[in-house]
Amino acid sequence: MSFRVSCRPCVSFALRTAVAAALLWPAVASADPDPAIAVNVDQAKLVKLPDRVATLVVGNPMIADVTLQSGGIIVVTGKSYGATNFIAMDRGGQVLIDRQIQVAGPTDRLVTVYRGVDRETYSCMPVCQRRVTLGDGDTYFKSVLDQAGTMSSQASGNAAAASKTN
Repeated sequence: MSFRVSCRPCVSFALRTAVAAALLWPAVASADPDPAIAVNVDQAKLVKLPDRVATLVVGNPMIADVTLQSGGIIVVTGKSYGATNFIAMDRGGQVLIDRQIQVAGPTDRLVTVYRGVDRETYSCMPVCQRRVTLGDGDTYFKSVLDQAGTMSSQASGNAAAASKTN
């Protein structure tokens, strides 16, 4: 005994769906030709733009910094969590590019310690050490920055002293 099942409406629906998808695919694929630039806080990314870029405007410079280098290269640096945009214009004011920048948190292994309402962050790659992160308590944040500044100035002073003796 054999059974034959015919479902013309099913075949017709599948065919219409496939045709609609094929017709819509180019529109969907080209809807966003310039995807957002993804960068992490405290990291930078290089992006190539047209050579004729003369002016950059950043929507929120508290979230990201964009610096134009020669040859149409920009350096995008994540400064805070969130999203903003930048607009690149030529000398005549013509908008060449308007792109989103998405800034995410750090990618290293972080440990967050809460002491009441104060927060401290440690980077644990490979050994846990103090790390300044947005949202840390004021006392901790300032203490870590002061130590980093002292170390940096001592390193600069030692480098300057070494160059004078040579």
